[in-house]
Amino acid sequence: MTNPVLDAIKNRRSTRQFTEEQVSPEQLDILLDAAIWAPSGSNSQSWRFTAIQKPDILLKLNELVREGFLYRYEPDDDYPSKKFAKNAAENEKYNFYYHAPTLIISSNVGGYANALADSALALENLFLAAESIGLGTCYINQLHWLENDEPIREYLAELGIPRDHVICASASVGNIKSPSPAPERKPDTISIIR
Repeated sequence: MTNPVLDAIKNRRSTRQFTEEQVSPEQLDILLDAAIWAPSGSNSQSWRFTAIQKPDILLKLNELVREGFLYRYEPDDDYPSKKFAKNAAENEKYNFYYHAPTLIISSNVGGYANALADSALALENLFLAAESIGLGTCYINQLHWLENDEPIREYLAELGIPRDHVICASASVGNIKSPSPAPERKPDTISIIR
């Protein structure tokens, strides 16, 4: 017996190589609609999703992220990806969203304890919807790590993201150029108490 939801869960991969073909308006509507149907704490639905498809805006944002990592960011813990991102920004060809044609930024009201959890649930809905219609996605942390970087916040405000919002995460979205293999599942991650 096949189940399309379970199939989407097991087949979804993080995509880091996209084609240049843009996500269609119909596809984007499907993804954003899936996101807003996610559960949220006390049904607050206080999130905001900002979809960017204009190449010049994406490139400007990428340059601000690169400059933020190069000149203003210091990792605040030992999470290896933060150090990797800072080092990767030294490369002139650095692109934090993997050259995806669409970037969706998830933000939420500041001071709301469930902001990150609500965002993660919404983006997972979006990722599964993308898988179901043949699109690739990747969860992007860089804007969250740099959310207090003033040049980035100024630019995001120009794009309509409220300054009092926490930048929770982003999603790169597009057509898959090179599929990723399925990594092995780690053992001993489940306990059942009956």
